[in-house]
Amino acid sequence: MTEEPSAVASRSQGPAREPLLELRDINVRFGAVQALTDVNLKVYSGEVLALVGDNGAGKSTLIKCIAGINIPDHGQILFEGKEVRFTGPRDPTALGISTVYQDLALSDNLDVVANLYLGREETDRPIPSISEEQMEKRAREVLADLNVTTLQSPRLVVASLSGGQRQSVAVARSVMWSAKVVILDEPTAALGVAQTKQVLDLILRLKQQGHAVIVISHNLGDVFEVADRIVVLRLGRNAGDFEAKDVDRDDVVAAITGANIAAASAATPGTATPTA
Repeated sequence: MTEEPSAVASRSQGPAREPLLELRDINVRFGAVQALTDVNLKVYSGEVLALVGDNGAGKSTLIKCIAGINIPDHGQILFEGKEVRFTGPRDPTALGISTVYQDLALSDNLDVVANLYLGREETDRPIPSISEEQMEKRAREVLADLNVTTLQSPRLVVASLSGGQRQSVAVARSVMWSAKVVILDEPTAALGVAQTKQVLDLILRLKQQGHAVIVISHNLGDVFEVADRIVVLRLGRNAGDFEAKDVDRDDVVAAITGANIAAASAATPGTATPTA
């Protein structure tokens, strides 16, 4: 029996354990544009999941559904096995889902400690005052846990930091508030070789600490260096779910471009191969 194109795209199955975060049959429409159609996604604790696809594939829309920015028109979101409904960004944050966007949302004029605690400053009692000493101590602990060794001091102003150091600060801010799922949107974009290595090491460190990590990236080299699984979106639909160790770059590119579907259709008697 010849496999259907959709079956060809799914070359492997995920772990048998229960996913920490699961999306089922997510549909999102913006006016006349169907952005996502029946999209499924699972991510497990202690796993790095890479979400890849061409521009317009629906990656950003899907991530914003997880972040509580986009509300799906249809589908389910499950966290730790229970269905949840997000009405805004505060809901996933309260569960332990943190998203680090490309712009990082850091305040350049403040130091690292102030950025880590922005809006959540600790205060002394009985007279309310910001506990700078306690905040700095906690900041050093979090950075040490993530093995961030390139920062000489958490009192450095963010404007003076490199791209890799800024990314480290943004990630540290997300995990210091008990995040279980960390989403990184193009974390190595516009970074040099050394800075990229620093960020990739940080991703692996998050995995070792038991976090579930979702990485959105166009750089397949980085993806294969850190990812356990690779999920491909194409034209707002699932196009592949691969164990990274079982596939190579050509397999993933074929899923991104739809070449695997065309090849499967050509191999099926009586099925016409789509033309451009």
